[in-house]
Amino acid sequence: MVMSKFFETLPEGYGYVVLAGTGSVFVNMWMAINVGRARKKFEVPYPEMYSSSSKEFNCIQRAHQNTLETYPQFLMLLFVGGLQYPKISAAAGAVYLAGRIAYALGYYTGDPEKRRWGAVGHIAELVLLGNVLSLAAHQLGWVGHRHCRMRF
Repeated sequence: MVMSKFFETLPEGYGYVVLAGTGSVFVNMWMAINVGRARKKFEVPYPEMYSSSSKEFNCIQRAHQNTLETYPQFLMLLFVGGLQYPKISAAAGAVYLAGRIAYALGYYTGDPEKRRWGAVGHIAELVLLGNVLSLAAHQLGWVGHRHCRMRF
């Protein structure tokens, strides 16, 4: 009963936001598996984070590490911004994840310049940031009509 009341407060379409968040788990796992495979291929033992002899391993490791460095803010922006704009947030989340995949595939070539293929993910981050700022402004009464059905 408590959960059903909670679900009633979420905006229509928030499930898409949850699916985008879940998709990020799979992208992260894919990158972690690639680092594990690269460790074996380039003989980089644990607990070494980077290799002194393999630029390619370092690029694969760095792609995953950079994703982990930005993961908390992505999730916060996705889940909070989705409270007001669930479909826009979910779509931006999907674009962000596609950007992370493109970023990784570019970096995996061993040429760090090719990681720029994933720059589209930064546009998605800006959209998510805008959604969160809009939610905050609406909730604080700084701007007019609220689109959010959450009870604050």
